[in-house]
Amino acid sequence: MKIYNTPNTSSAITGFILLGFPCPRERQILLFVLFSAVYLLTLMGNGSIICAVRWDQRLHTPMYILLANFSFLEIWYVTSTVPNMLANFLSDNKLISFSGCFLQFYFFFSLGSTECFFLAIMAFDRYLAICWPLHYPTLMTGRLCTNLVISCWILGFLWFPVPIIIISQMSFCGSRIIDHFLCDPGPLLALTCARTSVMEIFWAIISSLLLFIPFLCIMGSYALVLRAVLKVPSAAGQRKAFSTCGSHLAVVSLFYGSVMVMYLSPTSEHDAGIQKLVTLFYSVGTPLINPVIYSLRNKDIKYALQKFLEIQK
Repeated sequence: MKIYNTPNTSSAITGFILLGFPCPRERQILLFVLFSAVYLLTLMGNGSIICAVRWDQRLHTPMYILLANFSFLEIWYVTSTVPNMLANFLSDNKLISFSGCFLQFYFFFSLGSTECFFLAIMAFDRYLAICWPLHYPTLMTGRLCTNLVISCWILGFLWFPVPIIIISQMSFCGSRIIDHFLCDPGPLLALTCARTSVMEIFWAIISSLLLFIPFLCIMGSYALVLRAVLKVPSAAGQRKAFSTCGSHLAVVSLFYGSVMVMYLSPTSEHDAGIQKLVTLFYSVGTPLINPVIYSLRNKDIKYALQKFLEIQK
């Protein structure tokens, strides 16, 4: 791809250059092997939870159905970035087409949005199970669970298309070099010809709404759970109630803690290296860690996985 230093409209752009992780060829190969292993482990970990829930009839409850859907989401979330990153490690020009860049942009953020909503409904499910145990089967029905799952996917994929389309129609100038391993709004907006203060404010608003609305729902659900658990007279009962929420709270902390660092100020306010590391953590690290968190802290999942592996052998 030729690199121009004069303003051009987006229609004239053949692609962008994703720098990724600049280093000697030998280290690029090493990173390729490392992230290939991480990607395969992520697919295996989340796929195992899906298989365990599908295979074990005892896990056909809303809590585990939501977990299986969440694992399915994690597979696609990591797939939106890692395969292209792996190809980039072996590429000499590190080129991504204009359409490919914005398709990755859309799917990465849509899947991330869907994850925010999934974490919220999983917290809501725990609230119903702990605060309304006797009414839980009639409240969280299979139909409601299905509707919540479908709503998460629809909301997630309808949250960002308008701003992404607007950004794709902007004029881009300069080197076309994106100092990142994916098409991210900060580096992309930095390449536009004119100042994009309105777009940056708009992006900050919709990102903040996306993060804080589900996050407040999660915190509200767990505040009510905490109040209910503290009323339980026995310590054993309190530990059991907290154990059902511990895994989810750990996942929420990992995901929200890293995402909030990045996208409440999406312009180039962070060092490029920090941007890459934080994005790498929540886009690749958390999908890898989440199955471990859920399986280690959940006896039903561990038992189902053990039985499933025995049958496969």
